Amino acid sequence: MQIIPAIDIKDGHCVRLKQGEMQSATVFSEDPAAMAQHWLELGAQRLHIVDLNGAFAGKPKNELAIREVVSVIGEEIPVQLGGGIRDLDTIERYLDDGITYVIIGTAAVKNPGFLHDACYAFPGHIIVGL
Repeated sequence: MQIIPAIDIKDGHCVRLKQGEMQSATVFSEDPAAMAQHWLELGAQRLHIVDLNGAFAGKPKNELAIREVVSVIGEEIPVQLGGGIRDLDTIERYLDDGITYVIIGTAAVKNPGFLHDACYAFPGHIIVGL
């Protein structure tokens, strides 16, 4: 079994939502990159990140914070990212920034053609999260 720590990012901060409600966010850290470093130091083998603003908006909203996390993690462990990923350009940008796997959620169900195109364009880098 592999335990994958998660960092949910809202407005650039690490948060936890209560029952998925954005207005019920509890901030756990002001610095997602520091939290990523913490998980790395504790021996994490992989890191899961969610752009919560992006998930609700349907497009990326926390790219700066995500880039900072990737800069801390480097290539030490794989990083998977979901939230607001609805087009191939976004996937390419995140992969170019150092994200290892991109998670497609809502778009996988609403637009199976997009999922097909993403898997074809970026083999081995797409995860479906339902």
